[in-house]
Amino acid sequence: MSQTTTATTVIRRKPMMSMKQILLMNLGFFGIQYSFGMQQTAINPIYNFLGASPEQLPLLNMAGPITGLFIQPLIGSLSDRTWSERWGRRKPFFLIGATGCAVCLFCFPFVSAVWMAALLLWLLDASNNTAMEPYRAFIADKLPPSQTAKGFLAQSFFTGLGITLANISLFLFQHVLSGMTAAGLPYWVFGSFMLGSVCSIGTVLVSVLSTPEIPPSPEELARLRSKQNDNALKGIWTAIVEMPTQLRKLALVYLFQWYAMNVYWQYVSLSVAKSAFDTTDTHSSAYESAVTWTGLINGGYNVVTFCVAFSLVAFAKKHGAKYVHSACLMLAVIGLLFFPHIGNRFLLFLPIIGLGVAWASIMGVPYIMAVRMVPSSRYGVYMGIINMMIVIPQLLQTLTFGAVYKHLLGSNPTNAITFAAILLGCAAVAMLWIKEPPIVRDVDDVSAPAKVQMGEE
Repeated sequence: MSQTTTATTVIRRKPMMSMKQILLMNLGFFGIQYSFGMQQTAINPIYNFLGASPEQLPLLNMAGPITGLFIQPLIGSLSDRTWSERWGRRKPFFLIGATGCAVCLFCFPFVSAVWMAALLLWLLDASNNTAMEPYRAFIADKLPPSQTAKGFLAQSFFTGLGITLANISLFLFQHVLSGMTAAGLPYWVFGSFMLGSVCSIGTVLVSVLSTPEIPPSPEELARLRSKQNDNALKGIWTAIVEMPTQLRKLALVYLFQWYAMNVYWQYVSLSVAKSAFDTTDTHSSAYESAVTWTGLINGGYNVVTFCVAFSLVAFAKKHGAKYVHSACLMLAVIGLLFFPHIGNRFLLFLPIIGLGVAWASIMGVPYIMAVRMVPSSRYGVYMGIINMMIVIPQLLQTLTFGAVYKHLLGSNPTNAITFAAILLGCAAVAMLWIKEPPIVRDVDDVSAPAKVQMGEE
């Protein structure tokens, strides 16, 4: 059943951008994703170094889901109604977010207790969430429909590159910096976090200075100013109520997909330690080696991500985005089913290739479909709502998986990774339920009133 909403529509031609321009506008995503890479690989081992138990990890990671649940849709809604002649619409938000990330990454190695690490993670996640969704809306604002796939998969490319550098830096700095703090943190984490601080703010500044935003028409500017005093929370609720049917179906895919990814990130170092380093002692030197090796493995799948990201553009155009995403998820399923049973640390890089292909798709392909389903004047709020589809499963995982891990999976990290693989398989099947909207002309809802059918073609 289709849903209708009153929107305003004119044909507006956005200028085509060169590949260099697309890369420059997305360079800031590299810094944001370096920060995310540190969260993936370094934060949970820091919790372990500081004395947290494996069963506590999900609850200690609640910062990401909760801040994402509230901050991203709010920031998205605010950015939809913002325009500054000097700063633009989206750029003020990801500039503020990147500054916060830089400060938090700089401070993280100085923590000395679990509660301090948890508090700083809340601030880091709030900053990441402030920057991320306005950046996705920025792509939809700036690029014509024929180039949006390339724009979103450029973000996948920089996602892979940023997280790769974050993970490889953990391995490299371990061989440069020795010793540890009184709290038990190795000094090599200082190098990785300091580098991330520089990357976070530096790359966003390049994007901000090199890529101007498209100014609104006089009619759109008047409409923006008339809405500046509107209740942002009411705007979010209205967008949820009017959400296209096919976008609602994407929420089921994300439920399985992001629950699974959270499980993987939280337990992969424990799985690697058990299978390849023959240890379950998180205070042993073997576990420290497993952590840095996990960094290389995560870096490995992100190398795959930035290698295949742009090839997915052609596949999505030829075969359809939903089929490409489903196939990519199945590659991750196959890899993760083998991953926790491999004892040779070098062979672990083979099954993780599938996760790298899936991660490239996760970070780009669903957005190709999503921007065809919603009016352009509400890109920000709907990108925030899509992020709610990400963080609600993550929040559910943080609240439930501790008990699942202990009572259903026998506190065995091998079983946790297998469980993640099964959930990704469920996501792949659910993806086939979505009716993919066709590629549309460069149409923006900015002036004359019209009825726009949302969700069904």
